[in-house]
Amino acid sequence: MNYEIDNLDRGILRILQKDARTPYSEIARELDVSGGTIHVRLGKMREAGIILGTKQELNYRALGYDVSAIIGIRVAGAHSIDAISEKLREIPEIVEIYYTTGGYSLVAKVMARGMEDLHQLLASTLREHEAIGSTETFVILSTELCREAPV
Repeated sequence: MNYEIDNLDRGILRILQKDARTPYSEIARELDVSGGTIHVRLGKMREAGIILGTKQELNYRALGYDVSAIIGIRVAGAHSIDAISEKLREIPEIVEIYYTTGGYSLVAKVMARGMEDLHQLLASTLREHEAIGSTETFVILSTELCREAPV
């Protein structure tokens, strides 16, 4: 479905970016339209693939994940990227995987309970994949900015 978003849709999306749990009636009141209009617009944007879902923002430190890191992965041979990517998906601590240009074939974001767990992931889990040529790890000390792209 080819759907052109307008200013009303942008307003709806901005409100939902701030808080995905905002009731339709509150969105409608803020944008001076009916709740039914909000319902219809959101349905159309979901159908068009503009809205993929909703999620809760979690405090991973409060859940015991004290270390996060970015791992640059050099893959030996471009033909191995899909296979390695599938293997990486099986590792629960890996929360994001990107196929990139530049010095790394893949970049992965990892959430670990501690440095020992991160070390285990690097020294054992990733080393058992022969197609992984080398890795470079960047431990995240603090997150200075994490936001959605502007609508």
